[in-house]
Amino acid sequence: MLRRLLSIGCVLALGVFVPGTASARVSAESRYTKAQNYSAALRFLRVDKGFEVVERDEDAAYLIFRYPTPERKEQNVIGTIEVVEVDQSVTLIVKLPQMPQYHERLLSDQLLKKLRDEYGAPSAPKQKPEEKPPEEKKPKSAPKPGSETAPKS
Repeated sequence: MLRRLLSIGCVLALGVFVPGTASARVSAESRYTKAQNYSAALRFLRVDKGFEVVERDEDAAYLIFRYPTPERKEQNVIGTIEVVEVDQSVTLIVKLPQMPQYHERLLSDQLLKKLRDEYGAPSAPKQKPEEKPPEEKKPKSAPKPGSETAPKS
């Protein structure tokens, strides 16, 4: 019985001390255009941060980059930034699957700040033109009482 409890305790302890990989992502809404978001993200990664951009696709609006881990600068993890446009809104998605989520949040916040600094305040969201309700058909008015005409014979 004691052996069983010790083995269960060891398994639980290993689960606590063995680091797992995170599969989180951070998304943020942006009121800038898809092109503005993509080009600012590219400049942010290459120029501001000095990260190596491994792959990029302007049409699909994604960037794959090497993110140096703060603990060991020589060790890099792969990260992505995606710019997704749906209807009239743009979403930035930052993923660093092997890092804690606060790294993704930090990059996302810094990118949004860069957008504001470079492009100024975003324009107001475009409003869809109001659709006028279809006009209701007016029923033909019924003849007034007493004004009915008798059928002609």
